Amino acid sequence: MSDMQNPPQISRSARIDALRGIAVFGILLVNVWSFIWGFESLRYGVLPATSSIFDVLAVAFTAFFAEQKFYPIFAFLFGAGFVLVTRSLKQQFGRWSDAERLYRRRLKWLLGCGVVHGTAIWFGDILTVYAIAGFFVLAGLTGARLRSVRNALRVWSIIFFALLLGNFLLGLQMVSPSALQEQAINTVAAVEAGRVVYTKGNLLSIGIQRLGDYASVTTQSLFILPHIALLFLLGAMSVRLGWLTQPARHITFWRRVQWTGFALGIPFNLAWATMVVAEAIDPLHPSLYSFLLYAWLPVGGTCLAAAYVATILLAKETAGQWLDNWLAPVGKMALTHYLMQSLLCSILLQGFGFGLGAIWPPAAWLALAFAIMLLQLFSSRWWLARHAQGPVETLWRRYINKGITDADKRD
Repeated sequence: MSDMQNPPQISRSARIDALRGIAVFGILLVNVWSFIWGFESLRYGVLPATSSIFDVLAVAFTAFFAEQKFYPIFAFLFGAGFVLVTRSLKQQFGRWSDAERLYRRRLKWLLGCGVVHGTAIWFGDILTVYAIAGFFVLAGLTGARLRSVRNALRVWSIIFFALLLGNFLLGLQMVSPSALQEQAINTVAAVEAGRVVYTKGNLLSIGIQRLGDYASVTTQSLFILPHIALLFLLGAMSVRLGWLTQPARHITFWRRVQWTGFALGIPFNLAWATMVVAEAIDPLHPSLYSFLLYAWLPVGGTCLAAAYVATILLAKETAGQWLDNWLAPVGKMALTHYLMQSLLCSILLQGFGFGLGAIWPPAAWLALAFAIMLLQLFSSRWWLARHAQGPVETLWRRYINKGITDADKRD
């Protein structure tokens, strides 16, 4: 049967928004744990002896299904958005220079939003790093020419895999049972100290802890900039070649991505989830080779993320229509929802608010994440039935429109 026979009929913008909605929901599944445990290598903290099977399954589910699966999708869509937005601006102004200048204005707004988010609400902000990566990677791609995108993709691929291999080889030489034991003891102590502050502290103590963690997270996130750059550029290329905007013409390509992503991603992430659960149960005795899985998690996680994207783009009529109707509105308000998730989790889980992080078990934290998703699923449709954009997106648009007005005055 031909690949073009009965292709899925989808709206380009609606399905891209649906992907964005899925990404912002998936990110919450991972982020919710950090509101309790803070910033340390034990993202899921320590499972006490009284933990139920549901607590163990909550950790395993998040590690397998979500960790490092959804921020790659968001980064991929960020790069795709760069091409779509600059094309639109170019058509409006007729010059790539104006389009790129206004896009840099968008990045400045995103950077400011990220700094406020990271310092005042939640330390694990990704917007700061996206904005920085955007200035380095995207802002210089004049016209997003295919040749320029491909050349940049080659360069960042080499950098990414060189750093990946270098970190792995360095860790292979440095690892030893005694060093791992000492590091584990220090990590558990730091994790527990962070949990006490975030779940039982007051607004001041949590604020001080958040500032320190935000500085650490942002500094360390710069080391994943090559990975983000690679995803940005793949997103840009997916628009230039029509993979994302015309998926019905690339059914064979997306089927190969789907099956390859699942074939590589499922076994890797099963191993990763097994190790994460083992370390959460017994954090003082980490595996000698845990660094091996951690070093390659960006690859293993991205493989499963690619399979998710392919599955959504290949969705048949009924499933596709459901995605477009329910998840596209979430994607249209992705920035509003991302910030709102942080605000709700802070108020509900941390000590200055309801302090549920100190009372509820881990499975309940994950259930809270799903409850927030459900709330945002319905609130998106309600809000967009009355407004053209989400509230934060409206503020963003006003800031961009001011730049457009300034450009018009110069002309």
